[in-house]
Amino acid sequence: MRIVFVAVLVAVLAGCSSTADDQPSIIVPQGPGEQAQTVSPDDFGTDRWVAPSEADLKYVAMMIVHHKQALEMSALAAERAQNQTVRGLASRIHDTQGPEIGAMEQWQRQYAESAPGHGHNAELPDVSHESMPGMATAEQMAALKAATGAEFDRLFLQLMIAHHEGAVTMAIEVLSSGTDVRVEEMANDVAVSQTDEVERMKALVTP
Repeated sequence: MRIVFVAVLVAVLAGCSSTADDQPSIIVPQGPGEQAQTVSPDDFGTDRWVAPSEADLKYVAMMIVHHKQALEMSALAAERAQNQTVRGLASRIHDTQGPEIGAMEQWQRQYAESAPGHGHNAELPDVSHESMPGMATAEQMAALKAATGAEFDRLFLQLMIAHHEGAVTMAIEVLSSGTDVRVEEMANDVAVSQTDEVERMKALVTP
């Protein structure tokens, strides 16, 4: 992303040295394989809308669904978990991922409101459970809901480790293919925080 900003800055400085009637266009690089955009000097620095990539849109749509399942799983721990550390981790996951869902949904609303010609009717990608790594199946969720005590702790750790590892995989993928700065920040947060939580959960798994 830094290369993009440097390239834009150089273009802006070049434009400032030209006369007002003969200012060159500003070339704004996009993501890998995407065609660069040409921006008029009059538009640069304004709220001119730049579309996020398809990878950004898909990542946010998938991660909202992914996080919602994590909330459902972690909410069960308060009454079913036996290990206090498992309860604490579940509470942290719930308290962290709830606001992250809110941030991603806000990003989607801003996209819908900004997309030219779409307004509030801008289309967002359809996603399915099967398309996301780490998602627990309906059978696994039923088993978790039926478990208590040590059995709940075992199942919770097993499913949540896989769930987190799937989220990290998705985050790494969008970091290599996305173009939106806010999505990059959110994906970085997911990759760092959930990698740390995976290590904590693995340390609790009984050999």
